[in-house]
Amino acid sequence: MNAPWKALLPLDAATFADMRLQTIFDCCKWDPQVADVATLANFPLLLDADVWRSLAMLAEQLAQETIAAEQELCQQPKLIGQLGLPRSIQQQWQRSPIAAGTEQDLRVIRFDFHYTTEGWQISEANTDVPSGYIEASGFTQLMAAHYPEASAPGDPAATLAQAILQTVGTGATIALVHATAYTDDRQVMTYLAKHLKQLGLQPHLISPAQLQWRQKRPWLLTEPVPIDFLYRFFPAEWLPNLPRACGWRQFFRETVTPQCNPTCALLSQSKRFPLVWESLKTPLPTWRSLLPETCDPRQVRGADPNWVLKPALGRVGADIGMVGVTAPEQWQTIQRSARQHPTQWVAQRRFELLPLITAIGAFYPCLGIYTVNGRSAGIYGRMSRQPLINEQAQDVAVLINSQSLSTTRASCNQETFLQFGHPTMQPGPVGQNPSRLRS
Repeated sequence: MNAPWKALLPLDAATFADMRLQTIFDCCKWDPQVADVATLANFPLLLDADVWRSLAMLAEQLAQETIAAEQELCQQPKLIGQLGLPRSIQQQWQRSPIAAGTEQDLRVIRFDFHYTTEGWQISEANTDVPSGYIEASGFTQLMAAHYPEASAPGDPAATLAQAILQTVGTGATIALVHATAYTDDRQVMTYLAKHLKQLGLQPHLISPAQLQWRQKRPWLLTEPVPIDFLYRFFPAEWLPNLPRACGWRQFFRETVTPQCNPTCALLSQSKRFPLVWESLKTPLPTWRSLLPETCDPRQVRGADPNWVLKPALGRVGADIGMVGVTAPEQWQTIQRSARQHPTQWVAQRRFELLPLITAIGAFYPCLGIYTVNGRSAGIYGRMSRQPLINEQAQDVAVLINSQSLSTTRASCNQETFLQFGHPTMQPGPVGQNPSRLRS
């Protein structure tokens, strides 16, 4: 039986070393190594074109459902108390209507797909400030140049830059708002700024504190000039940590300036998003078929190995508790926190990942499928030695094969690169509905 992916033969050491330098200097990947671990894989994963088309379609359906559910949640502010959001944000939305965004706003979402014994499933959606542009765009394009039988599935950074250009036009002032003290954030914004400059736009890399708000419109505090487009790469739940003088509340109010991902994206960014589904009229068939059973952690007793504990607003796989994977001491800390603050956590039914076995061991891949304004735009590939994708995961380029999997370079060394999986592309059952668990 065919697996959904194959590992292509790795690049030779000299070629990969050159490409690594290109990724650092041309693509702004300033952290290609963390401690003693290289963050860039020297071989790509290969997907069959039919697999990519199916995943792209699923991601687009998920994006459509997500936006519709957010719009409905904006009209039902009473439900947001179930999402585990900071109290300051809840209070802000209680005082004034939730800013649902405008037609000019852009939406970028990344859905994380995993291949399991039940078929394709997703672990979460990154709807607020998805990252991975350098790896999914620059690194993947560089890797594709060395494998003529394959091609990149898209370029999310270039797609986003083009969408911004179409929204505001050449010469517009673009504010790339981010946490300027973090190198990993700065490198992403520097890379995106390069794309914007090539299109004749004027990007400014700033922190939220360098904004000034005038009549529902942000201005650059340093110049000062009005901003034509606001790109926020600063997690919405971090905004209340800023000094009050920074005007962080303006991000949660209506603005006349188009932006990428208005703060209402935080509604679906919360891992507790499924807990309000039964109160919505919006049908969510794709979400329900792909996301594992999800419930309040108080409905799970003890250290049940069939469940995973996640913080409601966790990012990069941080603080996820999984029996047999999470270190025992950390697992106890997570359990204690979930007991003391259950409304800030969620329990998710654990799925069994199918590993990719290579000459250097087993890996568990994760495919982050981007959508830009509802259309698929590329893949951020990561893989881990353990069935948990976190900050220790390695970035891997994901390429698309235009030929049959059985005739590609990937299968020329079957003794070295073995594959596991099954051919079905249909999502399998994911357990009961959260509503039935609560009843």
